[in-house]
Amino acid sequence: MCQVSPGIDEPQPGPPLGPRRSGIVVPRKLKWQQRWMASLIYGLIEAVSFTIRYEWHFHSELLALPAGAPVIFCIWHNRLPFSLIMYRHYVHRRQQPPRLAALVSASKDGGVVARILEHFGVQPVRGSSSRRGPQALLELTRWAERGYDLAITPDGPRGPRYVVQPGAIALAQVTGLPVVPASYYLAWKIRMKSWDGFQMPVPFSRAVMKFGQPVRVPRDARTAEREALRLEVEDRMKVLMVD
Repeated sequence: MCQVSPGIDEPQPGPPLGPRRSGIVVPRKLKWQQRWMASLIYGLIEAVSFTIRYEWHFHSELLALPAGAPVIFCIWHNRLPFSLIMYRHYVHRRQQPPRLAALVSASKDGGVVARILEHFGVQPVRGSSSRRGPQALLELTRWAERGYDLAITPDGPRGPRYVVQPGAIALAQVTGLPVVPASYYLAWKIRMKSWDGFQMPVPFSRAVMKFGQPVRVPRDARTAEREALRLEVEDRMKVLMVD
């Protein structure tokens, strides 16, 4: 999952899918090695998740939303491994069917992530701030209109780490859906030497899973208000990171 294109107030139709033109990147089909890798990673996530000791926290305003009301989940890029475990528990708690569309980078690595999402029953939407951004925003809006929840990593795919990019607020403004900050704390983890400090869960660890207070973005919000709401979402997400 990754960020949407920042600074977009209204979705604009993107170019048709086809060969690369004018910097537009069209996601390519995975090779068999990449499909095998995606299946392996999916299996590992599921296997490790069964060994974790979970502690769940839901903000009361989130649980008070109407049944089946779609939302936009925001989770940091380095918390991706258990993000779909979180969503699975959320829909179970809400007693609603899992319907999720998640934004994934249009890069080669994003193709593997998209395949992992498909294993979890999630609809991947390919794009980022630099690749297929407007088209991805339009596709996400269409999935929201069908009643799907949306998911993005507001600091991905390139960072800076723990900085919410304006695209998350633009998506909320266009769709009218509330932004739900989400994060988790792992007692035991392996931290990768990547730009985001990617966290790999260790089996039999303790995990504190947190869903924060929803943030709404008015459709008529102007630049100053959007920036204030961006900072609010960022602050709420940072609070959820600690045990």
